[in-house]
Amino acid sequence: MSKSFTYKTRIADVLLARKLKSKGAVLIEGPKWCGKTTTAKQQSASLLALGDTSILEEAEQQLQIMPKKLLLGDVPRLIDEWQSLPQLWDMIRTAVDDRSESGQFILTGSSVPVEKEKMRHSGTGRIGRICMRPMSLWESGESTGSISLQNLFLNLEFEPQSNLLELDQIAFLLCRGGWPRSTNFEGSLALDEARDYFEAIYKVDIHRIDNIRRNSERTRNILRSYARNQGNAVSLAKIADDIKENDNQTISYETISDYVDALKKLFVLEDMPAWNPNLRSRIAIQSSNTRYCIDPSIATSALYLGPNDLMNDLLSFGMFFESMAVRDLRIYADVLDGSIFHYRDASGLECDTILHRRDGTYGLIEIKLGGKENIEKGSVNLKKLAQSIDTTKMPAPSFCMVLTAVGRYAYRRPDGIFVVPIGCLKP
Repeated sequence: MSKSFTYKTRIADVLLARKLKSKGAVLIEGPKWCGKTTTAKQQSASLLALGDTSILEEAEQQLQIMPKKLLLGDVPRLIDEWQSLPQLWDMIRTAVDDRSESGQFILTGSSVPVEKEKMRHSGTGRIGRICMRPMSLWESGESTGSISLQNLFLNLEFEPQSNLLELDQIAFLLCRGGWPRSTNFEGSLALDEARDYFEAIYKVDIHRIDNIRRNSERTRNILRSYARNQGNAVSLAKIADDIKENDNQTISYETISDYVDALKKLFVLEDMPAWNPNLRSRIAIQSSNTRYCIDPSIATSALYLGPNDLMNDLLSFGMFFESMAVRDLRIYADVLDGSIFHYRDASGLECDTILHRRDGTYGLIEIKLGGKENIEKGSVNLKKLAQSIDTTKMPAPSFCMVLTAVGRYAYRRPDGIFVVPIGCLKP
């Protein structure tokens, strides 16, 4: 008997509702299996499901006879797998202009893009975009959400809050990933979903992205190298060297660049840009992006690692935990109207993430597994960076936080720095 699943509220629900109020159409982008269509259905009033072969065949015929009929239906009208009929893009843009009303269409589909030459107009001003990612721990129900990032920005006080997640649970959640379907299973069944996703990337999806036949084994090796370099600002040349050293395969810079670009178009890889604050000194700031997979389970699957492997190698665990924390912070930043960055300068001072909002406010965040020594080290870095910022040219940070994997409580240190386990965090 098949198992039925209850819809879990997504942060994208809020983003979609907001976009529909101001745009005639909204395109939901993101990796496969992250829940785009399911989320879109929560707010749509009619559906054209082009993922159904029979409906697609009928729609192709309709396109030749009465194309505008495909767009008729209660609004917002959801057009799923819209890229199957790329001509719809310009038709929707025109319909939005003709109707002069917001909230007319929602577009979802595979992360495989259509051929751009078949789209005459960009849709700017008419078609808004939101990016969905796999689920954060708050969306999947593992985080209590007792600590709000929004409240930290508002400098609201809070009493110490209990954390319910232990290190072995974090290891499991990291390897399981935030794929909506996997959150409904336990144990090995949940882990299988992440491994199946990884295999689909290099065996199937990489060949469909732009109709170029790429080598599956080469794709797997590039993903393995990316996994080994999570959170590091390594060049593609260094990734080539890493592949040669670990997989006995020589790949040119140009080839790696092509494959990485394709994987980014599939929303499998998502690098983090550097932050460039106003500083009191003229110290050089490193501008290289740091490397991340969009979900940590892609990285652990690429290296054939499971929860027990992480528990037996805390150094690697810390690297992959950073990737999970970055995933959640990206999701939370979206609804806070912000983005996340990293900071590194020539003196060696680093900060794992900076959540910078459009209104100019920002928070400095160090990511650690936990433990008194690591928390102290992160706190020292945060204070050094905060003190180096020229507050005559930009505001001081709204907060400084050490985000941990474990710890009994979320609390504020005497020096003002917040220590928050990821199992307590929400936007």
